[in-house]
Amino acid sequence: MSTLIQSNGFTNEVLGWKAWLPTVDLNSATPEQVAVLEESHPQAKTSDYYLTLAHHPDILRQRSQAFNAIMYAPGGLSRAERELASTVVSRVNRCVYCASVHAQRFEQLAKRNDVIAEVFADPATAGTNDREKAIVQFAIDLTLEPASLGAAHIQTLHEQGLDDAQVLDLIHAISIFAWANRLMLNLGEPVFPAA
Repeated sequence: MSTLIQSNGFTNEVLGWKAWLPTVDLNSATPEQVAVLEESHPQAKTSDYYLTLAHHPDILRQRSQAFNAIMYAPGGLSRAERELASTVVSRVNRCVYCASVHAQRFEQLAKRNDVIAEVFADPATAGTNDREKAIVQFAIDLTLEPASLGAAHIQTLHEQGLDDAQVLDLIHAISIFAWANRLMLNLGEPVFPAA
């Protein structure tokens, strides 16, 4: 059983998400919209997020293909570490919904949430070991000051055992969440469970 974390407005509990814009009505959706929803995510037909993005089926399809390739590809950086980086980016960008989802996924994969509690409390000091600290700091740096990154940042990751393929996976995970957070933050808001 997981420990509930609530810190600085962030949580690992299951949240909803409500769109501010009209969503695609499944009763009047085009065949292409229905098809892209069916191939995007098991809950896409009931998710405001997917139903909003389905207004542009080609873009949603490209988004889903890129997301799945980045987050679920075999080999390279572990899935848990991709989820950790995604949680850090979401915390830094103040995307409460994304932080919640990816905190939960990290916990499912890693069977712990100690580092998530640290990320929610203060990302700048988070990490239960040197490798996690390097991943967290790299996620912060790439999110806040991408133009300032250089060889020294990559060297720090290499010193913690990440090879070039793992570094590339980390960059991709951070980058897609820089984008995903902005979509979520600009198109709607998180919905907390009723007390």
